[in-house]
Amino acid sequence: MSNVQNQSTAVHRQTRGKFVLWTVIASVVAAAAAWLSAALALEVWVMFAGFIAWFTRPTSLTNSLSAMLCLWLGLAIGAASGVLTGALIPALGHLALPLVVFLVALLIVGLRTQHVTGNMLAWFLGMVTWFAAEFDMTAVSFLHLFGATAIGGLAGYTCQALNRRWAE
Repeated sequence: MSNVQNQSTAVHRQTRGKFVLWTVIASVVAAAAAWLSAALALEVWVMFAGFIAWFTRPTSLTNSLSAMLCLWLGLAIGAASGVLTGALIPALGHLALPLVVFLVALLIVGLRTQHVTGNMLAWFLGMVTWFAAEFDMTAVSFLHLFGATAIGGLAGYTCQALNRRWAE
């Protein structure tokens, strides 16, 4: 039975009350994480990148933590690929970007079978987050993105823990 079928079956086995409780818990946790992010002057959308990454592999704490690691590695490789592309443009012109994309994809897709670093979705989510944030490559930028995504990951953990305790 596929994961989609397992998830669908699990949802259908939930009582209406548990379904509503699960939904309310997730919504309250997401709202609290959004409030905390905004209160700390962090972008809420970046926090949600961490929340999303957490739930790419919610089957265990270890899998979800590895998803967060892949997200953070994706941030780093996004920054590095931007620098590499800029460095190669004088020599390669328009070929620099596809070459760097090829090399990055080769690395990320090549890691797909690894237990800890094999979450391609989280890697690419990290890269997208880096480029969408449009931050300079500084330690402050990385701390900012790490902090916001960590709040999202913590929200994912909290949501998962509360729902397992009360709504599943």
